[in-house]
Amino acid sequence: QVQLVESGGGLVQAGGFLRLSCAASGNIFRGKTMGWYRQAPGKQREWVAVITAVGGTTYRDSVKGRFTVSRDNAKNAVFLQMNSLEPGDTAVYYCNSFPAGNWGQGTQVTVSS
Repeated sequence: QVQLVESGGGLVQAGGFLRLSCAASGNIFRGKTMGWYRQAPGKQREWVAVITAVGGTTYRDSVKGRFTVSRDNAKNAVFLQMNSLEPGDTAVYYCNSFPAGNWGQGTQVTVSS
């Protein structure tokens, strides 16, 4: 059964914005620290933003001030608001627990210059 479903990706111009959503199964989400990760072509997957069960957040330096992670504990959902997007943000974005377990399909984000 599907446990992580990411959505909201797309093609945007540099400077644009997107909001990613992740629906997670309760056994993955409830009471857990959750994270957003990304994998660019030819690169290793990297964490982008992390949010604890009570809302504490940590961001990768390259996205600080541009990305905001949030969660809705009632809906087992995690979100990533991405503003001022740059071509370097192009990647497949995934959500997962932190540390990560099994991966979902991810959602493609492409930022054109």
